[in-house]
Amino acid sequence: MEPIKVKKLKEQAILPTYGSAEAAGADLYACLSAPVEIEAGETVFIPTGLAMELPKNCVGLIYARSGLACKSDLAPANKVGVIDSDYRGEFIVALHNHGAQKRIVCHGDRIAQLVITPVFTPGFCQVDELNDTLRAQKGFGSTGK
Repeated sequence: MEPIKVKKLKEQAILPTYGSAEAAGADLYACLSAPVEIEAGETVFIPTGLAMELPKNCVGLIYARSGLACKSDLAPANKVGVIDSDYRGEFIVALHNHGAQKRIVCHGDRIAQLVITPVFTPGFCQVDELNDTLRAQKGFGSTGK
């Protein structure tokens, strides 16, 4: 696969890295001139200092880093960020503090992970009926615990 083209918008920005040879997500790093405090229940936009050229027919999905979310209560406010392949602006992570204590994010902290995956964009057409299935309209826990 071709490497992703990354433009540093700030000299101190850090390119994404994978934590292991088979990691699905690449770590995104905070690009800050000073530490940022995130109060309990607050959301703060954290810049990465990077813009990227994602492949056509792909999407960049920004997920929480499990350690940061579980140990420090910080995770993307929108749960999963969606970066379209035609977006060329800075990658920014809206970090939300789900905990009861103030947290501090510093330059170089790993703040989220980026997964790049194919995307399908079929059209939509209105119909009067849908094919029947065994599940039908059962949802929200209907298939068991």
